[in-house]
Amino acid sequence: MTSQEMESITNVMEFEAVAREKLPKMVYDYYASGAEDQWTLHENRNAFSRILFRPRILVDVSNIDMTTTILGFKVSMPIMVAPTAMQKMAHPAGELATARAASAAGTIMTLSSWATSSVEEVASTGPGTRFFQLYVYRDRNVVRQLVRRAEKAGFKAIALTVDTPRLGRREADIKNRFTLPTHLTLRNFDGLDLGTVDRTNDSGLATYVADQVDRSLNWKDVKWLQSITTLPILVKGVLTAEDASLAVQAGAAGIIVSNHGARQLDYVPATIMALEEVVRAAQGRVPVFLDGGIRRGTDVFKALALGASGVFIGRPVVFALAAYGEAGVRKMLKMLHDELELTMALSGCRSIKEITRAHITAPWDAPHVSPRL
Repeated sequence: MTSQEMESITNVMEFEAVAREKLPKMVYDYYASGAEDQWTLHENRNAFSRILFRPRILVDVSNIDMTTTILGFKVSMPIMVAPTAMQKMAHPAGELATARAASAAGTIMTLSSWATSSVEEVASTGPGTRFFQLYVYRDRNVVRQLVRRAEKAGFKAIALTVDTPRLGRREADIKNRFTLPTHLTLRNFDGLDLGTVDRTNDSGLATYVADQVDRSLNWKDVKWLQSITTLPILVKGVLTAEDASLAVQAGAAGIIVSNHGARQLDYVPATIMALEEVVRAAQGRVPVFLDGGIRRGTDVFKALALGASGVFIGRPVVFALAAYGEAGVRKMLKMLHDELELTMALSGCRSIKEITRAHITAPWDAPHVSPRL
């Protein structure tokens, strides 16, 4: 793909069409699809359109500072890379390209447990703040080893996925009998004899999860994880106030409001709809992040206005990677950065901390009564 072609891309959504053309159907469907009826998949996007702005005018916006800190780490913008599995299916450079692009953008990359590049390989791409997403396997020695390797490779936090005791029913993967292409492996598990993501009558990944991932995972295991690592633990997959409170009690360093890209339980709310409930329950004790459905700078602003400390981007990363490799991911992150900066300027916000709940109106808000002048 020529850089001239990439120049014609004017928004993040457009990477997907290019990716769809380039990728084998099985791979595109794996990245793009959601669970069952895919209601939540569409709702993750649509819900943003029901939140509207209340922009403030005549603010001096000649200087806009988009920097913020995430768990004490300074980032150029509150937009980070979510963990997405098996990125070498999208592009030969896979997670290594994504790591370099995130680092160049001055933001955080989260590496998936199911990456096609190892923690060591990703660390070797150079400097950068990186988090490691963890699935808890039945064999806890595997978990111990993985966490230790992530620590040693300089990863700064663990994002513990808590919404996947079983894999959601992703019908596209079942139809395609999804399997990891033979030239690729889940690099973090090489040499561990844990089985592989093979062709079955079902989704090969669903079969692998059923065999390997611990269905008994519960709050006590969050404590156990703290006993084996000093890294801060983000609980990824919280959608309710009740679980937000329990996460804080369990000692989580942060919460990621996530419905797993609408790939697990269908008919859960869009993450942007669940966000405020979780933020209120957290009561400022830990930061709350959001993933799911972010495609525009306006989406990021809405999440921040509802109390998120930052957002994670999933599918746009793999689509930009599939379309144009590392350059695509760099461009995608820059587009979101520039759109957020513009949204801030047009809303009268000069820094991330100036973005408040008063800058948006949501469907569940009481009607604004105009004060008597």
